[in-house]
Amino acid sequence: MTPLLQIDDVHKRYGAHAALSGFDLHLARGEIVCLLGASGSGKTTLLRIVAGLEQVDRGRVALDGTLVDAPGMRALPAQHRGLGMVFQDYALWPHLSALDNVALPLRARRRTDATGEAQRMLDRVGLGALGARRPHELSGGQQQRVALARALAVRPRLLLCDEPLSNLDAALREELRALIGAVVREHGLAALYITHDQREALALGDRVGIVDGGRLRQIDTPARLLQAPADETVARFVHARGPWPARIADGALHLPWGSCAAPRGAADASLNAYLPGTALRPAGSGATDARARVLACVQTADGVELHCALHGITLRVHTDAALPAGSELGLRIDSAQMLLYRATDSKRLNNTESRA
Repeated sequence: MTPLLQIDDVHKRYGAHAALSGFDLHLARGEIVCLLGASGSGKTTLLRIVAGLEQVDRGRVALDGTLVDAPGMRALPAQHRGLGMVFQDYALWPHLSALDNVALPLRARRRTDATGEAQRMLDRVGLGALGARRPHELSGGQQQRVALARALAVRPRLLLCDEPLSNLDAALREELRALIGAVVREHGLAALYITHDQREALALGDRVGIVDGGRLRQIDTPARLLQAPADETVARFVHARGPWPARIADGALHLPWGSCAAPRGAADASLNAYLPGTALRPAGSGATDARARVLACVQTADGVELHCALHGITLRVHTDAALPAGSELGLRIDSAQMLLYRATDSKRLNNTESRA
């Protein structure tokens, strides 16, 4: 089946700066893809190209199998691409009511029941009773709900979201993230969602892509991305802690805190080791694999979070009991979850097999 969105070998420069360098992405109908990356990584440039607000220097973009942008052609204008957009800054018309903000693009398309459709979308996002209010009379979260209702009311084939929750507090972000996912799936839409928030991307995306240096470094399901980051750049993006210097010699993996069995069949090599958060837990009164020094103790809604140093790397470990700064914490480390990368080229060692 032809992908809904095809991005092939896209390049984009601004003067001497290469914003995108050989970017490839295919997105299926009904799929939510989240692109995760730091500021300046190229993810917003890509979204603007898909939206028709920028043009490629090289490569091609197709929607539903129809070419919409490539060098040497007149790119299809944004208003003819059948897209909905939700921006970081809401982008509402300040002189219009919430209802009219949602209804305006419907009226531009000469929908016969624009007001009724707009009211139904406001009802769906929980603002049915606030349609008469203007943007300045709504909270930030309510304004973003209006923006979402407006984007969905035109029945787009693809929803584009450019960090839509970054201006909201944590609790509201979680609530609206769930709403966006529910409404997109309810309407059978596809979505390309840009964010720098790892938790947001992993919770919302069917697949998550890591963008760095204008390239898509890896795209995979959230579970696979956490379990098998392709290189050290991706490992750092998914908050694996490290690197610690490591080496394989004589069938053993040697780490700063001790040794364990090496991956089966691995040759002697110098490595960098990373630990996902799930590989660490307090040892309690049981056997200890390593000892970390407590730097700070932070009370959270879920218990206690200890900030610890383990051979020069800062870790966060969740516990039930507080420990004062300066004390030692025994750790159990699940070596089977350890992420190992060759020091020479940062590529991941095939360490997914069980250890001896």
